[in-house]
Parts: sequence; C-alpha cells; structure tokens
Amino acid sequence: MTATLALGTYRCRDVALAATVAVAAGVEWIDTAPNYGAGTAERALAPILAAHPRIRVSTKVGFMTREAATEALTAGILHRREAGIRHSLAPKFVRWQIHRSRSELGRRPDVVFLHNPEHASERSREARTARLLSAIGVLEEAAADGTIGGYGVATWTGFSTGRFDVGTLLSMTRTVAGERHHLRAVQLPISLVHLEPVVAAMAGGGVLRDALAAGIEVFASAPLHGGELPAMLTPEAVELVGDGLTAAQAALIVPASAPGVCRVLLSSSDPQHWSDAMSACARPPLDPSRLRRISDVFAA
Repeated sequence: MTATLALGTYRCRDVALAATVAVAAGVEWIDTAPNYGAGTAERALAPILAAHPRIRVSTKVGFMTREAATEALTAGILHRREAGIRHSLAPKFVRWQIHRSRSELGRRPDVVFLHNPEHASERSREARTARLLSAIGVLEEAAADGTIGGYGVATWTGFSTGRFDVGTLLSMTRTVAGERHHLRAVQLPISLVHLEPVVAAMAGGGVLRDALAAGIEVFASAPLHGGELPAMLTPEAVELVGDGLTAAQAALIVPASAPGVCRVLLSSSDPQHWSDAMSACARPPLDPSRLRRISDVFAA
C-alpha cells in the first residue's frame, strides 16, 4: 500500500494511551489540534514525542477551546466576535496559536493545518479570500524561520463545496511566497461514505489528482466515518473490496488505495485494532478497475 497509517487524535478519549499504542504498532505520524481532547491533546502528546523524536506531528490553527478563547481575548489577540464563535484565522491569532502549540507539544510541529477555513466568520468571498491569504502569510513566515516545518489546509467541506481547490490554494501561496512556498499537505474526509474525491480521481481530476501533480501530501481523515462504517458494511460489500478482510479493514483499504493519498488517519487505543489495520495496509493497493467498481457501487 502506498499510503501509511497515522494516528488521528480527534476522537481519542485518552490521547496519551492512543499515541503509546500507535507508536508501538509502528505509526510514525500523529495528527492533533489545540481543541482536541478538550484542549489537552497537544500537552498529552509531549512526553511521547520527546521519547520518540522520529515521530512526526501535525497540529492545526483555527478552532479553540473556551479557555483558549478567553486567554487570547484577555491578551488582546482576538476580537470578542471571534472569541465568541471560537474560530479565527486572524494573523495575530495564527501567530499566537503556533507558538502556543510549540510550547504544548514541546517541539516544532512538522505541519500546521489551517483548520476548516470555510468556517471563517467573513461573509463575502473576497473577505474570506483576504483572510486566508493573510493567514498563509503568517504560516509562510513561520516556515521560513523554522518555527514550523510547513503548513497545509485541513477541511471538512472546503473542497466538496467548491470553497477552494488545490489550484486556488497554490495560487494563494505563490502570491505570498512564489514557487518556494511551504504548502505541504491537505487533509479531508475520504471513506466509503465520503467517496467524492475517489470518484473524481478515477475520472482523472479532483483534489487527489491535483495534489498528486503538485507534490502535496493528502491526509485522509474519518476513514471509518467516526467508527460507524464497519457496522454499515454487509458481507457482500466487504467481499467486493477483497477476500479475507474484516469490515474495518475493507473500509480502510479504500482510502489507502486512492491515488494521491499518503496518510490515513485512524483513531484507536486498541492494539488489536492497530494490528488489523497495519495488516490491511500492508496489502497491495486496490487496482484502478476494482476501485472504480467500488466507487460505482457505493457512490450510487
């Protein structure tokens, strides 16, 4: 399989335990955010990252906990409206959150994702574009001086609704930094429930093909649809994906086989789950004809 498994900490009840188990299973990337684990996820990861310097880590900027919003408001970083909705891509907040995440993680983040930029409070498209450009400018500064390794965009609906695409993001980064930009990755939901990116890739276009052509890594989030997907799959559906698979393995193999996907984010603290997932992703990727058949059936 060309894609590898990474730990996604969004749904982890015990982030430290999940990270310990994932690292023991061979995971080399952990994805988190300042608002995960009720604001404790980054801090919980610090000892694991210190003990395993080879592990790479990505975090995000945008959403915040109520406590962080109060802290930023008191410090004059946020306006009251943004503190109220607990989401901001304002340059002062992006800069403040990057340094806060470095402190919590105990090290430099390898990638900082702009978290659901489609959630920004600006009403007009022009205002949203201007805010995104200014946030990219801060991230470029941080990458250029070594504060972060690079940056990306993590979105739930930004690509699927057409709010932006890879070409638009590249155009923005080139406006700010030219060809030597530090845009490294995008993150979006890809699963048997969210198959649109795979369908588009099978047709030769879309976000996955665009990212692949641009050398941008794709992180597939929610591959099990919040843990609900395996129970939704019939034996016939599992067999369509491949022989001898569990429902969870079948669900994971599809995004892991999609063109351009580099990392599939799995949230689990169960060693057996990780063993099964690693076994699934050690198999050869699904060939394009099978992936098309699966897309045709599940996207119908």
